Amino acid sequence: MSIRIPGFRLGIYAFKDAEVIDFAAPYGVFSVARRFDAELDVFLVAENLRPIQTQAGLMVVPNYGFSDRPAMDAFLIPGGFGTRQELHNKNLHQFIHQLPESCLLTSVCTGSWIYGKMGLLDGLPATNRKEPDRLEASTAGKVPIDRLAEIAPACRISKARVVDAGRIVTAGGIASGMEMGFHLLRRAGYKEEFVSEVARTMEYHQAYELYRHDLEVVNS
Repeated sequence: MSIRIPGFRLGIYAFKDAEVIDFAAPYGVFSVARRFDAELDVFLVAENLRPIQTQAGLMVVPNYGFSDRPAMDAFLIPGGFGTRQELHNKNLHQFIHQLPESCLLTSVCTGSWIYGKMGLLDGLPATNRKEPDRLEASTAGKVPIDRLAEIAPACRISKARVVDAGRIVTAGGIASGMEMGFHLLRRAGYKEEFVSEVARTMEYHQAYELYRHDLEVVNS
């Protein structure tokens, strides 16, 4: 993680009913980090270039479609109710399979279900949201992290806030997108002083200090 990748580019997948904070938090971290290094880039990628309605009706316009094949150092799948449909989106799965090995595959919350469905988490640790909503907590539902275990039985379930398994990096519940953003800065090779300064500027420094060690890293 010590070798800095110049012009690190994070592409975030936008889809119908994606959870807003899941994608807005890491996007926001990179947005603020660009004040200190304008070479950093973050953008939205979708199946096509049409506007997308995410959770609670927030409309977003993607920067790239799948056919544009944008160069990326990391691709992030957020969670949200829409991941239930994305589990079966063959176009998304094909897009991921075609990404170069150098591109990190990352997720926030139930976004890790996608990688699990594709078999990419087999033999690896990964995490997901641990706190259920009312439906998920009822007898008719299932806690998202338990659902991950069901989708990917060969995955080792971790309760860490962020799990770095090498190429695949997963984050837990909704607000952990903040920690994913900070960790991706580390993966881009930025020193701790840089990441801490970004957190301070965001007035997130106390939470950053609280959460930055809630991290599982698998050394290859």
